[in-house]
Amino acid sequence: MKVYSTLKDIQTDLYAGSLTCRQLVEFYLRNIEEKNKTLNAFLSVFDEEALVKADEIDAKIQAGTAKKLAGMVLGIKDLLCYKDHISQAGSKILNGFESQFTATAVQRVIDEDAIIIGRQNCDEFGMGSTNENSAFGPCLNAVGENRVAGGSSGGSAVAVQADMCLASLGTDTGGSVRMPAGFCGLVGLKPTYTRVSRWGLIAYASSFDCIGPITKSVSDAAILLEVIAGKDE
Repeated sequence: MKVYSTLKDIQTDLYAGSLTCRQLVEFYLRNIEEKNKTLNAFLSVFDEEALVKADEIDAKIQAGTAKKLAGMVLGIKDLLCYKDHISQAGSKILNGFESQFTATAVQRVIDEDAIIIGRQNCDEFGMGSTNENSAFGPCLNAVGENRVAGGSSGGSAVAVQADMCLASLGTDTGGSVRMPAGFCGLVGLKPTYTRVSRWGLIAYASSFDCIGPITKSVSDAAILLEVIAGKDE
């Protein structure tokens, strides 16, 4: 299957009938299986539920009811809460902890038919700039094992870089989206503080923490920001 760099290209093929969301998810799952043992970008993979969600969205596409992010396969940094899924902030302190609710930004992408494929490695509690400080081991840059991924959202960036998902949601306090995006040749955006709700983001420094997209294209960063931004009651 061809490698996609933008949601627009994916949706063009989805609506033309030459691609399905299930095929897309299967492609990313194969890449995760092949590459993650070396790169250590994902801490958990939601394979079965991602395939179920893919089938649901394929049915929506057929019915003409699919929403804005249909066809976007996303990973989320291990600082973002996702109800009934493990969230550990890259730390063994939170071993076995399951989120009791879903972060607002995560819920908003789900509501627009994005598919969450897994939980991504990061420096412990976001404290680092190379993703070498995770309790689950370093995340390696796909360019070469002698290069760091950047941090703290290193797993989120490498997953996109290595075609294990189309885009990721990371978090940025002092560069933790922008640095790994730069190290991995991607687009990373730290939104203006308060533009995106912090609800469900495990805190490092609450007065600076922001949730932001990591993508291959400016257009995908823009559409993700459009979806996750806005007032949160």
